[in-house]
Amino acid sequence: MSDKPKVAVHKFASCDGCQLAFLNAGEALLSLAQQVELVHFAEAGPMNPEARVDIAFVEGSICTAHDEERIQAIRRNSQYLITIGACATAGGLQALRNLADGQQWLAEVYASPEYIDSLATSTPISHHVKVDHELWGCPVNGRQVMGAIRSLLHGAVPVVEQDKVCLECKRQLNVCVMVTKGEPCMGPVTRTGCGAICPSLGRDCYACYGPAENSNTEALGEAFRQLDVLPATIGRRFHFINSGVEPFTAAGQRWKRDE
Repeated sequence: MSDKPKVAVHKFASCDGCQLAFLNAGEALLSLAQQVELVHFAEAGPMNPEARVDIAFVEGSICTAHDEERIQAIRRNSQYLITIGACATAGGLQALRNLADGQQWLAEVYASPEYIDSLATSTPISHHVKVDHELWGCPVNGRQVMGAIRSLLHGAVPVVEQDKVCLECKRQLNVCVMVTKGEPCMGPVTRTGCGAICPSLGRDCYACYGPAENSNTEALGEAFRQLDVLPATIGRRFHFINSGVEPFTAAGQRWKRDE
């Protein structure tokens, strides 16, 4: 039996994009495989969902009663539990159902909604079990994942990035798309981690990495309004990828009331 630290990657309601961050790590993943034992990672091959592990990565939100049972078992079998991506940390795009009547949506979409096993809400993993560390992003990237594993293997707490995307743009000498192009960019309230990919390509930030520390959503919403963005559109910018986390939830609701 291997004496390497054991790692598992579990999936809940999600698109699998964050799991691909592992697979896309390429050579770094091969190096990791020499240091740890991947005992469960369905997308990569190993299947042992009930294994006891040192580190469990969890992608996806809780959307069914079975999900609730499964995450409890994963927590019991894991020394460290790390959520990866917007779905696991904030409920994801599917958390938009939390702002409406989820059962009504099912009735409008399915001819026999009584056969659909779905909770009325989509909630992050931390609403159900203790989470030791969160990696934000939609999706996360390999650098985040590998960095977290290396820190834990050396007995250190993984570094949490709290800088705003605007600071990353400054570092990269990007021209501000909101100032120069009038684009409603979410960079002033969004944590960095992606490397400011969208602004670097002349596009506005969509807040994939969730709210940064001390996010002034009120001021940003007013700035969008000065750009002649409609209140409903401003609300949708906050109620997008990370609608299930504050302060984005409240900001989106505020602007939708003003439409």
